[in-house]
Amino acid sequence: MSAPWSALPSPIAEEVAECWESVFPEGVPAWLIEDEAVPESVLADAVGRSLFLRQTLERHVDQVRQAVGSRLLSEPTTPEYLVMRWQEYLEQVDGERALHSALRRFRREVQFRIIWRDLLRWADLEETMAAASAFADTCIDGALNWLYQDSCEQFGTPYGQDPVTGEEAPQPLVVIGMGKLGGRELNVSSDIDLIFAFPGKGETRGGRRSLDNQQFFIRLGQRLIQALDQITADGFVFRVDMRLRPYGQSGALALSFAALETYYQDQGRDWERYAMVKSRVVAGDQRAGQVLMDSLRPFVYRKYIDFSAFESLRSMKAMISREVRRKGLENNIKLGSGGIREIEFVVQAFQLIRGGRDRELQQRELLTILKELEALELLPSGVVSELRGAYVFLRNLEHALQGIEDKQTQTLPEDDLNRARIALIMGFDSWEDCQTVLDEHRERVATHFANIIASEEEEEAGESELAEEWQEIWLAEMDDESARDWLEEQGYENPEESCRELTELRDSRTVETLQTQGRKRLNQFMPVLLDALTEVENPSQTLSRVLQLVSAILRRTAYMVLLLENPGARTQLVRLCSESPWVAQQLAETPLLLDELLNAESLYTPPAKEELQDDLRQQMLRIPFEDLEEQMESLRHFKKAHILRVAASELKGTLPLMKVSDYLTWIAEVVLDHVVDVAFANLVSRHGYPRRSDGSACETDFAIIGYGKLGGIELGYTSDLDLVFVHKADPEQSTDGEKPIDNAVFFTRLGQRIVHILSTQTPSGQLYEVDMRLRPSGNSGLLVTTLSAFEKYQRNDAWTWEHQALARARGVAGCIETLEAFEAIRHDILCQQRDRSKLRGEVVEMREKMRASLGTPESRRSEVFHIKHDPGGIVDIEFMVQYLMLAWCSDHPELTQWSDNIRQMEELGRAGVLPVEDTEKLREAFITLRSTIHRRALQNLNSQVEGDAFPEERDYIQSMWKKVMRD
Repeated sequence: MSAPWSALPSPIAEEVAECWESVFPEGVPAWLIEDEAVPESVLADAVGRSLFLRQTLERHVDQVRQAVGSRLLSEPTTPEYLVMRWQEYLEQVDGERALHSALRRFRREVQFRIIWRDLLRWADLEETMAAASAFADTCIDGALNWLYQDSCEQFGTPYGQDPVTGEEAPQPLVVIGMGKLGGRELNVSSDIDLIFAFPGKGETRGGRRSLDNQQFFIRLGQRLIQALDQITADGFVFRVDMRLRPYGQSGALALSFAALETYYQDQGRDWERYAMVKSRVVAGDQRAGQVLMDSLRPFVYRKYIDFSAFESLRSMKAMISREVRRKGLENNIKLGSGGIREIEFVVQAFQLIRGGRDRELQQRELLTILKELEALELLPSGVVSELRGAYVFLRNLEHALQGIEDKQTQTLPEDDLNRARIALIMGFDSWEDCQTVLDEHRERVATHFANIIASEEEEEAGESELAEEWQEIWLAEMDDESARDWLEEQGYENPEESCRELTELRDSRTVETLQTQGRKRLNQFMPVLLDALTEVENPSQTLSRVLQLVSAILRRTAYMVLLLENPGARTQLVRLCSESPWVAQQLAETPLLLDELLNAESLYTPPAKEELQDDLRQQMLRIPFEDLEEQMESLRHFKKAHILRVAASELKGTLPLMKVSDYLTWIAEVVLDHVVDVAFANLVSRHGYPRRSDGSACETDFAIIGYGKLGGIELGYTSDLDLVFVHKADPEQSTDGEKPIDNAVFFTRLGQRIVHILSTQTPSGQLYEVDMRLRPSGNSGLLVTTLSAFEKYQRNDAWTWEHQALARARGVAGCIETLEAFEAIRHDILCQQRDRSKLRGEVVEMREKMRASLGTPESRRSEVFHIKHDPGGIVDIEFMVQYLMLAWCSDHPELTQWSDNIRQMEELGRAGVLPVEDTEKLREAFITLRSTIHRRALQNLNSQVEGDAFPEERDYIQSMWKKVMRD
């Protein structure tokens, strides 16, 4: 008799033969093959198709038996069955830990059933998506019901106005499912995007002490997330992503209906409309939830036909395309060209554009909407048929990829065994056959996407007239002398050097070993580049700079194609590299930044802080918090892309110095805020939330204080960050998770994680160099200090120079209440009464020490002037301002409201501490010197200039130093 696996493809058959005895050490159980009527050949097929099925049979056979006993695997997985089965699990729950365990065991059973039926093709796509979505609904609602009752027993029941009747009544939590969960199209192994809402204001009743409704629901929400998301010995239920809520990770975890409605009405972004199309109440009070959904409908579906949706979807797709290029995701069937996301974009574009008029489009399920688009004659039947066929194929393929290991992935396998598994699951004789059909589907989707969504303005890769000589020079078909003469005629200022560099590149080992396609693209690109360089004043110098980039992209020719097909991007590249070697270096180090050159309008208009926050939030939505490596890479790219935009704007003259520093500071603040969120979420997932002295969970209660250039809103392109970390949680308490740690340990680890994310060298470099030496007691002090310890240190132990530093400090990221508490402490310390004569002596002494160690030696001052550290330089102004702040804040408390030199000078003039004429002249001198440093940074030059530079400014600053600090 042949083995049960004999009919399987050879790599799979070998794998099954090897593991069969370890899966069934006592033979195949009778209850499985007799009661369930599963032939051994089918069992071998299942074990061969999925590691997850195999490991579940191996490790949890008793649970599989219970599952089969409750309903045969041959029967469909219905919502009614899942609710009934959960009730059986719920009967064993007698506490929160038991709830966590029951949910995870329930997941294992249901996942086994769903993946079994899907991978053996006993279920069609519709059943699999519906079952996965119903399973999520059941888990969320089941956990919520138990936790709500338990929370009411602890804190009382929240009361407020019933949104349906308008009468006073107990308030429910409403859980909104977004994305595929909302559309009942969940993958077999997916995270879930949720938003928590509650009807309105009020307080709890009947508890030991009353709680504000929002506080109650935030705590309930935190417990619900832990019930689903926390990894325990039994695994987890779902990865929960809350970042689609208003303001993302920095927004409140639960919001009232009114707050949600106001946010979407006043601040809702286009991408949030897109996200809301599939939103659905998945748990909690459905009646109340319907009221909320009705109130949000006008935000999603406009009364008029709204063609602006195309533009916003294009922007979103462009962002995803950049991500695909950066991460090399061409093999990703969701995000890559012709993937699932493009089908979703096409369908949702029509929903957003016409959904307000055509109510039939206000449904959630993609396949249903495709039918409606055909019925409304918005898409031809042939297109609908091809999109439907591709969607079903791609989603089945996605489930096959995920079902192998119960792992969230959309990337095609590269090893033979998993390729054989995918081909078998998808019904093909070989991987090559499967790949051929997949490529056909993706090509059709990409074509329809381009026809429907692509911009009319997108330029064709025009074959403009190009002088043949450029080709001849690059391919060395012209003799050296003729090449030099031609380059000189075209305006190249150093033709000999340019010829030498071109020869060096052409003869380099990398170019010689390029494959045919790469060499072809390089031969197309170089003549076009040489021609483009004639548009700038310094073609030879610019060529040297651009060749750094060309060398970096020789094996990544997609970037050459980008520059060939986008003349506008080519023009910007040449212009920016002509004006700044620093920009050329940035582009060579990170070629992905070339994407920023595609849109000249956005390149020269860097976004304000609110737009930066929104941009970062969108970019990071697809990256789970636990994927720290990818978070770090994406943050580095975000920072570099936005700093490039600031540099481009400064070079073009559209941003004055003050604004440049503002933008660079905003970028740092937005990044820091996100880093706090990521680091905090990482630690909470392991240890739970830190607790306050009353036992409640901390939101974060942690803040980052910026000192130096960050505090003074004076960041440059390469500035490091002077940071101090504080928190206001109770250090005696511990966290509330399954593996609790002391709060003090939690916050120390939080600080360490933040420094790690910021300063670790990754393939994309460092995010920021971090300097923590200004914290209490410097390097020997604690990394993270409580606010009370920070205040005590500042009052009793801080040196004068530490109070000088405090004058330039301000809260830059983290918990708002903690930041406000810090500002109050700073105000009080700066306003202390001081002996002005003694203070002046200490400040002068510190200034002289700095000058001796960092300034130009006296013997060389006629040759070199250090703009920052020499007499008459920037630091003289900074020390004068700091002295005046510490000396006069007690008389003029309003001086403390600013942390930057410019506004402190203006305020000192307003208060009459210095004549306004002097503060204005000091301000002008300060701006002149700082502008020079900024400009020199873009030329890769340091802060040392000729010895006779800035004579008027230096004389004036030195006269003011004598007047303020000496007389």
